Amino acid sequence: MKEMALSQETYDTVKKAQIDEETGAAIYGYLAGKQKDMKNRSVFSQMSSDEATHAGVWKNITGEDLKPNRGKVLLLKILTVIMGFTFVVKLMEKDETVGQKRYERLQAELPQAAKMMEDEHVHEKELCDMLDEERLHYVGAMVLGLNDGLVELTGAIAGVTFALANTRLVAMTGIITGISATLSMAASNYLAERAEGNSMALKSSAYTGAAYLVTVALLVLPYLLFPSNMYVAAFAVMIVTVLLIILFFNYYISVAKEEPFLRRFLEMAGISLSVAVISFVIGIVAKNVLGIDTL
Repeated sequence: MKEMALSQETYDTVKKAQIDEETGAAIYGYLAGKQKDMKNRSVFSQMSSDEATHAGVWKNITGEDLKPNRGKVLLLKILTVIMGFTFVVKLMEKDETVGQKRYERLQAELPQAAKMMEDEHVHEKELCDMLDEERLHYVGAMVLGLNDGLVELTGAIAGVTFALANTRLVAMTGIITGISATLSMAASNYLAERAEGNSMALKSSAYTGAAYLVTVALLVLPYLLFPSNMYVAAFAVMIVTVLLIILFFNYYISVAKEEPFLRRFLEMAGISLSVAVISFVIGIVAKNVLGIDTL
């Protein structure tokens, strides 16, 4: 039974808020259990406890024992493994910011509940700022590896695709070039970080190399999947892959680091595609000038 008579719209809003709080409590509890760092574990435990408390407030109003959104909990758990806990927390923060408009409608019938939600958002923001995730310390290293991998490999593969006109030859060229460039980039990053006195130079270079190597693998993959004579199709898929990598990475950065998405995406995409076009032209010119016949 409900504690007080509410309009149907308000009741539905409170039910949604209760489910959101239960979902938040489940996610933060899961994240707390996964933390090795005691500070992060303490923060997540506090956030889970707060969410459960607020769910209890809504339960007193709805009179219903509602469960978390299991689909959302599963999705966020998967995203935690792939993207890291900071990304998931920031994503939930964004979702709650949108939800604040919904809570504004409660003020007429439940002013105390609306005030509670306002206090909660402020408190959660303070707790989120206390979190510390290792991978975010190395975003610069990952950006270095990703940017260089995209620009260099996109250019190199675009240049040889129409010059060699064979997916297997292009794949071989991309693999050799990519692995060599990965080792070179990681080593260069290590030496640069060491020169600046960074005690974590080795780990920084590992992030750079890993980002570069993943980029190499994704760009070469279409040429390994398509038959040897379908180099145009492989090239088209590679370009789409480049755009998807840029889209994915910049979305991650925009959420986790709260940076603008569109400007960074357009900048990276513009540079990578411009290099691809220039390299493509160079490849065709070189093939004709040198009189190479790949047929």
